[in-house]
Amino acid sequence: MSWFHDLVNALLEWIEGLGYFGIMIGLMIEVIPSEIVLGYAGYLVSQHEVSLEGALLFGFIGAVAQQWILYGIGRFAGRPFFEKYGKFIKIKPKHLDIADKWFERYGNGIVFTARFVPVMRQVISIPAGIARMSFWRFTALTGLASIPWVVLFVLLGRSLGENWEDIDDKAAPYVQPAILIAIALLIIYVVYMVLKRRGKSI
Repeated sequence: MSWFHDLVNALLEWIEGLGYFGIMIGLMIEVIPSEIVLGYAGYLVSQHEVSLEGALLFGFIGAVAQQWILYGIGRFAGRPFFEKYGKFIKIKPKHLDIADKWFERYGNGIVFTARFVPVMRQVISIPAGIARMSFWRFTALTGLASIPWVVLFVLLGRSLGENWEDIDDKAAPYVQPAILIAIALLIIYVVYMVLKRRGKSI
């Protein structure tokens, strides 16, 4: 896997060379995981290559723009595109099936809660696009869910400095509780939607 390590290093150097726009584009295309890009952005902040405010802003824009791309492909190309090319961005048909069912059963609000669930945080944008969910509602829910993710990894990357590559280990104590909270919110949201559908109030 040395070739992959070399590829990641080359991409990170490219991101550093482009500064803020490198952070944004790196997140938009996500050839490497977003947490690595954001952690590296935090490292660049520690080296005074970019400002904290700029890293957070362009990290946020890149995170949302990536979901715009998936939403747009879902809206204008539909599911067949992802069934054919999804493997190149690690989206499998079974992921699409789950996301479709979630979106169909629980509505637009699932776009927010699913952002904190691994894999689903990207895939959920696809049925939202296919269903032609309001673009502005989609953007608002996606943006709100992206803020804690971006802030966490940029700040951790900054605090780790030269040791930013250890970010997965350092982030685990924060990410795991966040996932549990997200799952709890998801359950609450599902119960709410079920009761609402049955004409009951909480």
